[in-house]
Amino acid sequence: MPSHFRPADDPSDATSPAPLELLPPKRSLARSLLAVSLFWRTFILLAVLLLGSMLAWLQTMRALEFEPRAVQTAQQIAALVNLSRAALQYADPIARVSLLKAMAEQERVRITPREPKDSYQPLDDDALNRRIVTELATRLGPGTLVAQAVNGEAGLWVGFTINGDPNWLQIDAERFSSAGGKTWLVWLLTTGAISLAGAALIAGLINRPLKRLLIATSRVREGDFDAGQLDEGGVTGEIREVNIGFNRMAQRLAKIENDRVVMLAGISHDLRTPLARLRLETEMSVSDLDARQHMVADIEQLDKIIDKFLDYARPEHIDLKPVSLNQVVEACRYAVRDHEDIRITISISEPLVVMADATELARVISNLLENARRYGKTPGTGVADIDIAAKSRDEWVLLKVRDRGPGVSESQLADLAKPFFRGDTARTEATGAGLGLSIVDTAVQRMGGVFQLTNTRSGGLAAHIKLHRVVR
Repeated sequence: MPSHFRPADDPSDATSPAPLELLPPKRSLARSLLAVSLFWRTFILLAVLLLGSMLAWLQTMRALEFEPRAVQTAQQIAALVNLSRAALQYADPIARVSLLKAMAEQERVRITPREPKDSYQPLDDDALNRRIVTELATRLGPGTLVAQAVNGEAGLWVGFTINGDPNWLQIDAERFSSAGGKTWLVWLLTTGAISLAGAALIAGLINRPLKRLLIATSRVREGDFDAGQLDEGGVTGEIREVNIGFNRMAQRLAKIENDRVVMLAGISHDLRTPLARLRLETEMSVSDLDARQHMVADIEQLDKIIDKFLDYARPEHIDLKPVSLNQVVEACRYAVRDHEDIRITISISEPLVVMADATELARVISNLLENARRYGKTPGTGVADIDIAAKSRDEWVLLKVRDRGPGVSESQLADLAKPFFRGDTARTEATGAGLGLSIVDTAVQRMGGVFQLTNTRSGGLAAHIKLHRVVR
């Protein structure tokens, strides 16, 4: 019965989401952090090391520098207060006025009486200021006051007594730099920024040859062996040895690939001539019609197997262009219109254009149809009912070709696309080379797509193909 369009028996199954559409499993935060690139991993580790070292250095400076400076500041202030107190105690009233004026003008030290109504603002409450206050109280007496402003006037104010009279001594705060402050914060931020920039530079230098190796590996994986050559004159010996080893490996793989192509093409080509002569002699010399038909059928089968070898030995590189999926599918359906053992249902509701090679894409679909015709016949009918469905999903086009046959065991699904592997059904018929699905997988990968086989819920085998979509 010729192929024709007909309503799908199970439309939901024909266009149901394929495994290629499923989102990747969610990873934990720890695994996500470990999965970052080598550059960021190296940068983060160096940054943590540098920041930890800076914090340790800061704590060391606080212990070895900040506190001694706080004690030294307190000693200087206490000495100034004691000298001022002694000078004022032993000076006569007339000289005391001149002394206070000279101290204010020359040393920027002002002494004023402390009134009960005076309001003052204590020093900031941190460990270092507390250390200064404690040291001053020890040297000047328990009633000593230290403030950073009195009656709204800023400065370093010290409250002390002269002959029992309370007084304020005001000192310019700039004369005594407080331990810590914004200076250390600026230095810390500057050092941190320089350290992080250095860490990024070092991580980049470490990652650069590995990134080149990654790019070269990707090119070799795609079959571009010449473009994957690495510089063999690297600065470091280890990178130089890795590059040399990689280049030799790429050259070896290129030779193996070339030998494989030449061998398969040569064998296939050389077998064609004797097979043609054998078929001609068979048709001319064998008188038994039934025997002649069987022999010709066997020779045709050998010729088809040779075609499979030629397809499998095709070069890896193909030129991708925008191709109408609808037209390719229709052309493949038209090619098998005279086969009575195949029925095809096409469910493509919109024009779809993919990045592909038209010949390769047609070969992919034809191989899938032939595989379904041979091994996916609907039980009890002798006819392969094949559904072809496609739809767009973001930047991809999802193509599904499924039959309603017996399917395959789950243990064999992963091996069906391997070269020369045949499932149980195919093995009993023994009419192919086991290369059809392998050719499909290879061709789809060359076009930048993904190929996967699954058993359907309602029975049969489904081939899922994911190709890049062209938006027009």
